[in-house]
Amino acid sequence: MRNFLRAIFPAMLFLAFTSLPALAQPKMATVDLKKLFDNYYKTKLATAAIQERADELEKDDNGMLDDLKKHNDQYQTLLASASDQAVSQDERDKRKQEADDMYKQLQDQQGAIQQFERQAQVTISDQRQRMRDDILDEIKKAVADKAKASGDTLVVDTAAQSANGTPIIVFTDATNDVTDDVLRQLNSTAPPDLPETTTPTPIFSSTNTLPYNDMPGQPGPAAQPTMP
Repeated sequence: MRNFLRAIFPAMLFLAFTSLPALAQPKMATVDLKKLFDNYYKTKLATAAIQERADELEKDDNGMLDDLKKHNDQYQTLLASASDQAVSQDERDKRKQEADDMYKQLQDQQGAIQQFERQAQVTISDQRQRMRDDILDEIKKAVADKAKASGDTLVVDTAAQSANGTPIIVFTDATNDVTDDVLRQLNSTAPPDLPETTTPTPIFSSTNTLPYNDMPGQPGPAAQPTMP
């Protein structure tokens, strides 16, 4: 009896494994997340809103730079008048002191502009990140709903790349690619008048500076280094 059980047990084990339900075998689908993200109408709306905000900040920055240039011109005029030999020494000293005070104001003004530009970069970066996260959450939910409805147990992103920039999925025959179906679902409620958008360019990609002249031989502002 023991020998009989020993002989039949492997056969019973084989039958048990081969008779597992089909659920044990994953049904896989593929999706191109980049295509979904780039072509989702909410991405276009969010991109337009971000660019509008960036344009507003750029306009404010340009206004502050115009004021800085105007004040710098006034400073240069005052500094030149401090060397006017047609006026008394006391008057020249007074003008040089006024130039010193104006120079410090210019430094403060430029520092405020640079701080504004740094904060503007953070503002736009944070807005972009929130937009990206919110839209990706919506896309992932739409993909999950599609997968559940189709009985898919695994969905792989064909646009994914490794850390060194190579594609993670080297080949797929796209037999069960759900990208277009999901995209149609996502854009089913898109408004008819979507804005034209382009890839936003970073605002203030380099710090705006105003050239300040060195003034060798002059007291006061002349002793200050040229502002960067």
